Amino acid sequence: MTKMPIILLETPVKASLEICYKLSLNVDLHKISTSKTGEHIISGVKHGMMKPGDSVTWRAKHFGIWQTLTTKITFAKPYVHFVDEMTQGAFKSMKHEHFFEQTDEGTLMKDVFRFVSPYGMAGRIFNHFVLENYMRKFLAERNHQIKKVAESNLRNRFL
Repeated sequence: MTKMPIILLETPVKASLEICYKLSLNVDLHKISTSKTGEHIISGVKHGMMKPGDSVTWRAKHFGIWQTLTTKITFAKPYVHFVDEMTQGAFKSMKHEHFFEQTDEGTLMKDVFRFVSPYGMAGRIFNHFVLENYMRKFLAERNHQIKKVAESNLRNRFL
């Protein structure tokens, strides 16, 4: 059985559940948060907020190699939880769960990111020494951008 790495992130945001949820599903904001990798949409939802059943195919440069990744929103319970899963891409499998909890200060966004790399033992070694940390930083940067926008008047541009 292949061990699936799990990345857990928690990001406190001084904004409502609804704002955090909607911004997390917004592909325009995602493009900004991933600009360092040149990430852009090549098919699927090209602007605005995704909804259950929607797919998007991203192209980005990771580790010096252009890659494509198609994800689909496979589950959504508005303002509380949604899931996006890879349907095609470099991972053997990838599932990203997004949870939103009300707090006294606003919202706690929780990410549970699971993935399996291809290439057996070599993939597991790469995960351990490189990919887990890389993906943690990648997701943390995305959440930082969501937080920055949610806590400012910039949010109106994306909602």
